[in-house]
Amino acid sequence: MAYLTLNKTKLKTNFEFLKKLFDEKSISWGVVSKLLCGNRTFLEELINLGVREIHDSRISNLAMVKTINPDVQTVYIKPVSKRNVGKMVEFADVSLNSELDTIHWISEEAVLQKKKHKIIIMVETGDLREGVMGEQLVEFYSQIFQLPNIEVIGLGTNLNCLNGVMPSTDKLIQLSLYKQIIELKFNKKIPWVSAGTSVTIPLILNHQLPLGINHFRVGETLYFGLDLFEEKLIEGMKADVFELHAEIIEMQEKPLLPVGNLAANPQGEVAEIDTELYGKSSFRAILDIGLLDVDPKYLIPKDQSFEILGASSDMIIINLGENPAEYKVGDTLNFELKYMGALGLLNSDYVDKKVIS
Repeated sequence: MAYLTLNKTKLKTNFEFLKKLFDEKSISWGVVSKLLCGNRTFLEELINLGVREIHDSRISNLAMVKTINPDVQTVYIKPVSKRNVGKMVEFADVSLNSELDTIHWISEEAVLQKKKHKIIIMVETGDLREGVMGEQLVEFYSQIFQLPNIEVIGLGTNLNCLNGVMPSTDKLIQLSLYKQIIELKFNKKIPWVSAGTSVTIPLILNHQLPLGINHFRVGETLYFGLDLFEEKLIEGMKADVFELHAEIIEMQEKPLLPVGNLAANPQGEVAEIDTELYGKSSFRAILDIGLLDVDPKYLIPKDQSFEILGASSDMIIINLGENPAEYKVGDTLNFELKYMGALGLLNSDYVDKKVIS
C-alpha cells in the first residue's frame, strides 16, 4: 500500500530556520496546519516543536489541536458561515473577518459562551479574495470595536491565493498605515499587522519588509522550504519534509503506443500518437495509487531516470525505459511533493501516514 511520510528532523530544520528569521525581526507567527487535514500524529509533531499558534480553515482540525494541547492559540483563517459560528467560537481563539454581520454573530455567540473572541480584520489589497475595501475600513472598525466579547487584535491581508497578486513593500506599507490611522482616530491599540502567508517571506529575506509588519501565517514554506517568488528552495531549508512511497504492483515490457481505436479516457483525454514510437517498447510499472488520491502533476520522482505517463482512478503508470535500476514488482518508488499533491494525499483515507526521523 502507498504511504506518506513526514520527516520530523527535516520539519524541525525548517521550523528552526523560520523561528530564527522571525525572532530576529521581532515578528510573531503562527503555523497554518490545513495541509495536515487534522492528522493527529502530524499535528502532535508541530506542537512538539514548540508551536503555540496554529491556523486552519477547518473547525474540526482546530478542535483536534485543542484535544492535543488546549493552550495552543487556534486561529480560524477564512470567513465563517453563519451556521458554524457557534463551533468556531468554541474551538478558535482568533478568527479572520471581513463581514459586519458575521462579527455581530460572533459577538453574540462569544457572550453566550462567556468567551473573549479575538479577530483580525482582513483588508483588500488587490488579490480580490476576502477583505474590506481600504476606503471603508475606518467605518467598518467604528461599528465593531465596542461589540461585547470581541477584541480586535490585528489587521491582515491575503495575497497570491486567487489572482496571483504578489505582495510588495508598497502594499504592506499601506496596510501599516491603515493601522496607524485607526489607532489615532479611535485611541485604540491594534497589536498585529498580519502581512500574509509564505509568499511574503522573500520580502524578509531581501530586506524589503516594512517595519510595521509584525505577524505572519506560515504553511507552505515550513513544509516545503520554498521561496514562492522564485519557486526555488531557500538555502538552509528542506524541500522533502513529505515523501510519497508507492509500490510497484505490475512490471511488464509493453509497447510505447496503445493498440486499437482511440477514444477519450474517463478523464476526457485522448492519447496522442507519435508515429516515431511505432514498434518500440519499454518497461512500464503500475503503482498502487491513483487520481483518487493525488494528481501525478504534483509528484516529483526522486529517481529522475523514469517518467510518469498517466493515471487512472487507482493506478499511476510509469515509463522505466530500459529499467536501469532493475526495479521489480514489490519495490517502492519515492516522490517529493508539490503542495497540492501533499494536500490530496493527506486528505485521502486510503494512504497511510507515518512519521520518520
